Amino acid sequence: MKVKIVNKSAYPTPSYATEKSAGMDLKADITEPITLGPLERAMVPTGIYMALPDGTEAQVRPRSGLAAKFGISVLNAPGTIDADYRGEVKVILVNLSNEPFVVNPGERIAQMVIARYETVEWDEVEVLDETERGAGGFGSTGR
Repeated sequence: MKVKIVNKSAYPTPSYATEKSAGMDLKADITEPITLGPLERAMVPTGIYMALPDGTEAQVRPRSGLAAKFGISVLNAPGTIDADYRGEVKVILVNLSNEPFVVNPGERIAQMVIARYETVEWDEVEVLDETERGAGGFGSTGR
């Protein structure tokens, strides 16, 4: 799929790290480091602007390495960028650890996955079909 992108950052346009990667790394387009204290959050700019095709969204997700090693996550994971948004892509990072974390210029801070979606047309009914599971949820099928 072709996606129009404007890269105003100081870094290369996002790309896939490997041939079968689902997500592209987003980098912090900042000139000075940002320190996130425990439980602090910051909206980090990427310098990226894009025009997604209709029927697609960009999902901004945490990087597993930052999450596992440092407790750094994307606060609204996955963050959704709609096809009609034309502003700068920013990442809401949160520090869920007990230690300060420094975000450096150019650091890979999140990954972005472009995904297709369906638009729903509701069919209002009085009763839903019965299933074996029924209304069971939140662990009802096991631990």
